Amino acid sequence: MRWANLSAPPDGRSLQEPLEAAPAAPPLPLALPSAVVRTFDTPGFAGMTFYEVQAKSIINRVPGTSHVPFEWTVNPYRGCSHACTYCFARNTHTYLDLDAGADFDSRVVVKVNAGELVRRELAAPRWQGQHIAMGTNVDCYQRAEGRYRLMPQIIAALRDFANPFSILTKGTLILRDLPLLREAASVTSVGISLSVGFVDEGVWRSAEPGTPSPRRRLDAVKALTDAGFDVGVLMAPILPGLTDTAASIEETVAAIAGSGAVSVTPLALHLRPGAREWYARWIGRDHPHLVPRYRELYRSGSYAPTAYQREVAALVRTAARRHGLDRAGSGEARAVPAPGPIVAAVEQLTLL
Repeated sequence: MRWANLSAPPDGRSLQEPLEAAPAAPPLPLALPSAVVRTFDTPGFAGMTFYEVQAKSIINRVPGTSHVPFEWTVNPYRGCSHACTYCFARNTHTYLDLDAGADFDSRVVVKVNAGELVRRELAAPRWQGQHIAMGTNVDCYQRAEGRYRLMPQIIAALRDFANPFSILTKGTLILRDLPLLREAASVTSVGISLSVGFVDEGVWRSAEPGTPSPRRRLDAVKALTDAGFDVGVLMAPILPGLTDTAASIEETVAAIAGSGAVSVTPLALHLRPGAREWYARWIGRDHPHLVPRYRELYRSGSYAPTAYQREVAALVRTAARRHGLDRAGSGEARAVPAPGPIVAAVEQLTLL
């Protein structure tokens, strides 16, 4: 991908065309022949289409498990209304004959039988009660979850089978399920992490337009901590030229510490295909002065140079020590409780 050639989104729409201009009910993707297509009139779902499907399986093995600390995931949704410009999962939408840009943000696949499937698969004789990670692909607490309510069914099944699990999310809707999470934690290991890469509201509104604000996410960390959970924060992604300054990192780490989080794990932006093109379009439109820097940092592939990653990690580590977030003493990512979601999330982001 060439940064200089991103004058239009991957789906061919003009840069000025708003998302709401898309048809209310786009044609059914060829990869989803039996889906039920729904749109909703409520403002929160304007311009969005949902494809309700009956999934055949729901507990999925992660490929290349030698590189991640968990083997199994549950993803009740594909596509995500959080619309994070950098989302690593964007390219997975192309497997459905949809694009990795606006379609990923506005056309969401809903596995409406997810709760039933989780319960059935946990009961299967071959299942050995392994840890299940959620939120490692798209967010299970995105806006659609408020309508479809798949997570209460999933958590209840995991609770009933005392199966360990972890959740990584940007969604404050997780607080709705706090009673269920506490019940599950009384019988098995439950790990919870929230993703807060920065607290700059201007960057948030532009780069993560469908997410709850960073401050609301940190309020959720506090509420979960007050409820007895050890909550970690994945400080990801740290955006070159936007949120990687010492001042920005200091402000973010201080806010994370103030929320009661037990750990902070930084992750510099990486850009896989699909996300790379969409994010570069956004940078070219909203921050054109940064295009040369991104061209230099990501000229060799998806990852920024190791030296840059170490520099950013050192800034976070120093700030974490100042604010009492280096209890492990090493500044390394920690999973709480083990096998927790923080390291899992970092490795999964790298994997995908």
